[in-house]
Amino acid sequence: MPEPKKPVPKGKPRATPSPVPPRDIASPASLPDDDTPLDDVTHELTGLFVERPESITAEAGHDITFIAKVDASSLRTKPAVKWFKGKWLDLQSKSGQHFQFKHSHDRATNIYTFEMKIVKVGIPDTGSYRCEVVSKEKMDSCHFDLSVEVASSESDNILQAFKRTGEAKEDAGELDFSALLKKREVKVEQAEPDIDVWDLLKKAKPSEYEKIAFQYGITDLRGLLKRLKKMKVEVKKSDAFAKKLDTAYQVDKGNKIKLVVEIENPDDEVKWYKNGQEIKPSAKYIFERVGKKRILTINKCTLADDAAYECAIGEEKCNTEVFVREPPVLIERPLDDQQVFVEDRAEFEVHVSEEGAQVMWKKDGVELTREETFKYRFKKDGKKHFLIINEATKEDSGKYQVFTNGGQSEAFLIVEDKVLEVLQSIADLTVKATEQAAFKCEVSDEKVTGKWFKNGVEIHASKRITMVHKGRFHKLVIDDVHPEDEGDYTFIPDGYALSLSAKLNFLEIKIEYVPRQEPPKIHLDTLGSVVSQNTIILVAGNKIRLDVPITGEPAPTVAWSKADKAVTATEGRVRLDNRKDVSSFVIETAEREDEGKYTIVVTNPAGEDRAVIIIKVVDIPDPPENVRITGVGEDTATVVWDTPKYDGGQPLKGYLLERKKKGSSRWMKLNFELYQDTTYQAINMIEGCFYEMRIFAVNAIGVSPPSQCSKPFMPIAPTSEPTHLSVEDVTDTTVTLKWRPPEKVGAGGLDGYLIEYRKEGTDEWIVANKDLVEKNSYTVKNLPTGEKIEFRVRAVNIAGKSPPVVLQQAVTIREIVEQPRIRLPRHLRQTFIKKVGEQVNVVIPFQGKPRPHVSWQKDGKPLDAKEINVRSTDFDSILFIRSAERHHSGTYTVSVQVENMADTANVKIRIVEKPGPPQIVKITDVWGFNASIEWTPPKDDGNSEITGYTIQKADKKTMEWFTIYEHNRHTHCTISDLIMGNEYYFRVFSENVCGLSENPCTTKNTAVIKKTGIAYSPPGYKEHDFAHAPKFITPLINRSVIAGYSTAISCAVRGHPKPKVLWMKNRVVISEDPKYLMKNNQGVLTLNIRKPSPFDGGTYTCKAVNDLGEAEVECKVEVRVPQ
Repeated sequence: MPEPKKPVPKGKPRATPSPVPPRDIASPASLPDDDTPLDDVTHELTGLFVERPESITAEAGHDITFIAKVDASSLRTKPAVKWFKGKWLDLQSKSGQHFQFKHSHDRATNIYTFEMKIVKVGIPDTGSYRCEVVSKEKMDSCHFDLSVEVASSESDNILQAFKRTGEAKEDAGELDFSALLKKREVKVEQAEPDIDVWDLLKKAKPSEYEKIAFQYGITDLRGLLKRLKKMKVEVKKSDAFAKKLDTAYQVDKGNKIKLVVEIENPDDEVKWYKNGQEIKPSAKYIFERVGKKRILTINKCTLADDAAYECAIGEEKCNTEVFVREPPVLIERPLDDQQVFVEDRAEFEVHVSEEGAQVMWKKDGVELTREETFKYRFKKDGKKHFLIINEATKEDSGKYQVFTNGGQSEAFLIVEDKVLEVLQSIADLTVKATEQAAFKCEVSDEKVTGKWFKNGVEIHASKRITMVHKGRFHKLVIDDVHPEDEGDYTFIPDGYALSLSAKLNFLEIKIEYVPRQEPPKIHLDTLGSVVSQNTIILVAGNKIRLDVPITGEPAPTVAWSKADKAVTATEGRVRLDNRKDVSSFVIETAEREDEGKYTIVVTNPAGEDRAVIIIKVVDIPDPPENVRITGVGEDTATVVWDTPKYDGGQPLKGYLLERKKKGSSRWMKLNFELYQDTTYQAINMIEGCFYEMRIFAVNAIGVSPPSQCSKPFMPIAPTSEPTHLSVEDVTDTTVTLKWRPPEKVGAGGLDGYLIEYRKEGTDEWIVANKDLVEKNSYTVKNLPTGEKIEFRVRAVNIAGKSPPVVLQQAVTIREIVEQPRIRLPRHLRQTFIKKVGEQVNVVIPFQGKPRPHVSWQKDGKPLDAKEINVRSTDFDSILFIRSAERHHSGTYTVSVQVENMADTANVKIRIVEKPGPPQIVKITDVWGFNASIEWTPPKDDGNSEITGYTIQKADKKTMEWFTIYEHNRHTHCTISDLIMGNEYYFRVFSENVCGLSENPCTTKNTAVIKKTGIAYSPPGYKEHDFAHAPKFITPLINRSVIAGYSTAISCAVRGHPKPKVLWMKNRVVISEDPKYLMKNNQGVLTLNIRKPSPFDGGTYTCKAVNDLGEAEVECKVEVRVPQ
């Protein structure tokens, strides 16, 4: 019964927080209706609700929320909830903008809160609702009502009832016309629109219905026509239909459904229609005739079968609607996290269980739609669904979710600004007339384009000017330099607020005649990237050209060397380019080996000059080494690494860390600011999922290559402590402990247990087991006798040790004396029988402390150790005979003794085998076709009682033996039905529990059946007159059967001569109707009725007739249609 309604002030429904995306709530199997027998319910009905949803009365257009709270303290699994409207409509399949669901969990109180929010409630939402909560073995259910009233200021136009609630989208609200008819206070007849739509529909042709509905804003034409039919005041009883179609049917997609009507006249022709179109029989649609029933079966229902159906007999018609419900759409492959740069394309992909399923995308809880700018693009490809973001911006960063009616998935999008790194800047150039000037720079992105400018004016290519873009390198080449080419040159990458500038200096050559000699002089320019006098810092990979001006008259000779090794090459990566007054030292794409001290010596007849230039090559650092995971938590991991072997010649500024899921190719940054230490704790990971991590080192030059990935690791937490630790047994040196597994194990599983102990009053715990114990019990050995020992147990998994569970009290190591007691098994309390040659294995359990002394005897004498083996443990003793013999039979006595206390028990063992043959078999008499024999029991009964004898005969001519009697318990018998003129031998086998004897005992003489002398004259008697009229000795019994299940009615009749039997239904003789099958078996009469229908109910009569009279019996048969 639903709870009583609690009225709410009009226009002020209960306030609720803003909606959040629904979580993936497991949908348990729906409970049966209230009239289902309790035996059919698989869940235990219990009171789980702490707070039940309350009945609400609200005004149309407002938002309302129903709240249910469930106490999960007594449940072993997480409870799941399901919301229904009426008895069968699952509201979670309608989840969207109109129906919204969410749940939360309070860990402190272990209470789950489930909420159902109805946005902009309308008249169709009026009705009865049900909330079901199901755990693994428990269930609870409650009912509540929703009443919706129309505000007085609103129009009472009945046409508003046929416009769906919510916005006109795929998840628009549902219609419930039955609830509207019950709850609406304003009668339909009072609505007087300007144009009477009802009158228009009545007068219009069916082909014009859709046009009228579109013209007057009716969005549910089928519902309107259905409502029009319900408004008729007088309902005529149909002359053609005994039972019409139900109002509506519901079926799951892919299943089949049967539409059943019952007609008055079985000869009437029935036609079926779907949306006004006649249905023809096919593999999809199957027509059946069962008595007065006419059945339409629709196989493998699809969404196209969701329609209005009609059954027509002449002018009489009945209608129904079929609703096809789609199964929940599950997510088979979830979303992956994405990391892109600004203006790049981002794409999320999810795989679902059904092709063409509807999904909903949200960003930070807000539903995404197709905008005019087409920022978001939705794509379907079978079971794959894509969300595509063109030209991502920083505002697009956030959490993206995808929802189906059976699950959800989420992932994060990180959008970063593009950072363009300058790997090599352009340098100032000084060239002479007609020479070539080349500006070259290198950036980090190969796809970046750019423009060249001179004094702020863009440069265009010409015969002398060439601009080259190859990979990361951009080059401007000016051939045949003129004085007007001098100026400031700038390269600006497209899309970045960055510019690279350099200056081109035009060198004019002036020749002056100096008649005197001048000593050579080196003129070094210390401008540029220097850290001290004559020291140049060069970035690896870049090009350096040292133009050293030289003066002297006559022209001096130049010599370059590095570490006393002369440099003379004029071609190659490291080369010299000597010209008058200038010596150039060139290094293309500098390497670390180019670092060192370079010496230039110039000489002429007037003297010598020398200069030292130190070149320091700096580079990005090597990657960090030895990346390893030192610890994990429930959602954290601690990573440690070693510094790079080579820091690139520059101090390290810090490290960048990335992680990814194992098997994925997408790395996620863990820090955006440089991290200084070599130990880092990563957070916000998913427990039970494998991850890998890598590290980048950063110095002033750039970022190193990534380190080797760490070994895959899984964030897991240790288990909770074991429970219910107790002492099972104590001896002088051992203690046996037992416990139960931890309540919380987690994704890391459970590897085993660690047992520790210490003396009372000390702090040092000693590990009792070297290897982990998998069982929930353990015996700690070699303990000091008389000491008080404390014990504790820890659970261990890959994450480490759990908190310990400590025994509440210390245990005194002292054996407890327990009186010995033998627990003789039930099957040994009677004689234990075995066959010769079989194994004898007798297990006698006992108890007693300390370990009892066990002794065995047979018939009061000690056992023979050569034939009988005995093994005893602390709790049982086993007597074993490998191959039993007859002499092993006897009474065995086992004695268990502890100090001066003892207990004994007797076990009787009998070893049996097949018996010997009977001793003497003789023929005692022969008469007619009979012979009598007798014998004496065998001397050897096989140590078991003789249970019987088997007697066989053989004709002397053939000597083929045939068994006459088996299991004969007497020592004599009479053999009959012997053949005249034959001569017979007889033999006898003895039998006990082991079987027949190996050999028989055979008669020495034979029994001869003579041919002569038998003259038989039967006695005279008067033949009895068996003739009598028919009489029923067993009557018919009234029956009540279910339609569609075959049944039978039976009776028995006696009469001579054999009577003729007639079966009648309602006093009409049943002829050769294949529906009925009549049988007569020795006077037992049976009428089988195949798959009866309600038409087959009535009074059945069985009539028997012969020459002496007649008799009849009758019964009533009722055929019930299942509801």
